[in-house]
Amino acid sequence: MGHVTVLSRHGCTLCVEGERAVERICTELGASWSVTDVDSDPELRAEYGDRVPVFLVDGQEHGYWAVDEARLRGALRG
Repeated sequence: MGHVTVLSRHGCTLCVEGERAVERICTELGASWSVTDVDSDPELRAEYGDRVPVFLVDGQEHGYWAVDEARLRGALRG
């Protein structure tokens, strides 16, 4: 099972929605997940700051702005 990282930002409504979806999917599948604030790292902010939330699976960009549930489930199942 993979690990999902949500690149997020405080005060971002889409980020909250994305985090909830990732939490639900990862809980159902037994996958791990975490949240990283893009504003805590200048490099992350420069690369991802204008399109948060960004979803990484095992460190690789998987999508952004909204969770594609079927695609994320498929990636986590391998």
